[in-house]
Amino acid sequence: MPDKTYQPTVAGLRAFVALAHRRHFGSAAADLGVSQPSLSQALSALEAGLGVALVERTTRRVLLTADGAELLPRAIAVTEAVDEFTAAAAGAGRPLRGTLRLGVIPTVAPYILPTLLRGLGERLPDLAPRVVEEQTTRLVEQLRAGSLDVALLALPVEMPGLVEVPIYREDFVLALPSGHALAGRRRVDPTALADLPLLLLDEGHCLRDQALEVCRLAGVRPDLGQTRAASLTTAVHCVVGGLGVTLIPQTAVASETAAGDLATATFAAPRPGRRIGLVFRGAARHDDAYRELATVIGDLVERTGAVTRI
Repeated sequence: MPDKTYQPTVAGLRAFVALAHRRHFGSAAADLGVSQPSLSQALSALEAGLGVALVERTTRRVLLTADGAELLPRAIAVTEAVDEFTAAAAGAGRPLRGTLRLGVIPTVAPYILPTLLRGLGERLPDLAPRVVEEQTTRLVEQLRAGSLDVALLALPVEMPGLVEVPIYREDFVLALPSGHALAGRRRVDPTALADLPLLLLDEGHCLRDQALEVCRLAGVRPDLGQTRAASLTTAVHCVVGGLGVTLIPQTAVASETAAGDLATATFAAPRPGRRIGLVFRGAARHDDAYRELATVIGDLVERTGAVTRI
């Protein structure tokens, strides 16, 4: 019998929400910054107090029970309300002071973070960013779970409860082996991808989906080789080694071509590209502050000369 006087703890609810999003005890514990045994104990205490099994534990994965699926939206609402309360107590009117948990996708992080972090130190000296580099799906999960404040993502995300603020647009550039016939060309038609071995990032990287979308819009079915890379830098190394070609964002060009072994070509107008923006929870109620942050980020990234402000 459940104890009708039982009051769930915030730790128990956070453990449940994180585990529901991650479906893995180790990953959920890492998101919350606690040990796996602590997370397991918090969840077990919550289930015992409620008298309800929220998850099914197997040797390979974690599944939500029917009761767990029904109660999850309410648990999310409670943890978000607690976050808002805590933020208010700490001075919610100044969210650009103190720690800011910033998520960044891997095809953005290496290329703008040096400029971004240095500039944020100058423009917002009271802000202490804590950077998390992950693929889009995981960053969205962490945003919704409240373990991230904001994230720089390729748009659109189109996830209920999340606000998207576009910041800049950047072109895609064709990365080629040195000496390739298209090297240095400025008006390559995207249909040329039909005849080129296209190297893609692994599943989960938004740049993979974007590259395939470029091909789809050009009406071509690319020659997809067996090589797939976990990072853009690895894909570039494969291109240098003659295994194929790939698409890289304009912000990556200076870094990836610095060694002099990689050739590039640009596409004919309208050039394919992507939009990058700041994403955050609408329930956090920091809309004005985070839009100000997006403006600052746009100012800083624009200095690279590789993007177009939106």
